[in-house]
Amino acid sequence: MVSAGVEVKINRLESIVEQIGEAVLATTETIERFAERVDTISVQVEEQGKQVQQQGYQILALCDAVQTLAESQDDTLQRLNHLTHTLDRLMTLIQGTSEG
Repeated sequence: MVSAGVEVKINRLESIVEQIGEAVLATTETIERFAERVDTISVQVEEQGKQVQQQGYQILALCDAVQTLAESQDDTLQRLNHLTHTLDRLMTLIQGTSEG
């Protein structure tokens, strides 16, 4: 009877050890899959960071281009104003000459 009881306990212990082993293997596999996913996400985040940085550079370049365009527009407007003023004076001179 004693050996039968011991054998039952050993069988139960073997079963428990087997279940623990299966749980450890399953946990290890889960952790490995999780690590792979974290690595994939890390690569994606790094790529997105590079894209955001590149977009930042593009925005800065666009701002510089807009500022240059605005300065050019301002210069052109000043020249047009000067030309208009000169044409007004010329017209005044022409009108004065034709009246006299």
